Amino acid sequence: MQYLAKVQKKAFLGGAELMLLAEQTSESTWTLLSSERLVETTRLLAFQEGNLVLVELDSLNQIVAVQDATPWVLGLVEHYLAYGVTPEALEQEIERAERWRQSLTLKSQEVDRRALETAARRDEIQELERSLKLEREELETRWQALEQMKAEGGVGEE
Repeated sequence: MQYLAKVQKKAFLGGAELMLLAEQTSESTWTLLSSERLVETTRLLAFQEGNLVLVELDSLNQIVAVQDATPWVLGLVEHYLAYGVTPEALEQEIERAERWRQSLTLKSQEVDRRALETAARRDEIQELERSLKLEREELETRWQALEQMKAEGGVGEE
């Protein structure tokens, strides 16, 4: 696990006490640690008290690697702060994205509602077509019966 830490105390033989400040929780997210957490090392560190470092700890909280955090911090400044990306700007973007998501959800629900209405109207029209077809067949049958009666001389001739 990787942490941002501050060199708290330098030991006499080059080791140090590091105060962990933030923990990397995924590739692009970090969480500030809520309580003070110290890690000691007897390894020779070239960093002075007050320096910020990136520390990698193993599962037993033993220091695996320590590196200068300056390039990492400068990268943050270059990629985010140079463009005015502030926590407030990010919060506004999150809110804007949430409003956009809600709007899309409402539009999707409206499209679904219209699709249901269209399907119901299509069903009504198909039912009306079936009904009209039956009526037409019945009328044609009656017409043929009337024509047949007429041809036999029974109806309508005077």
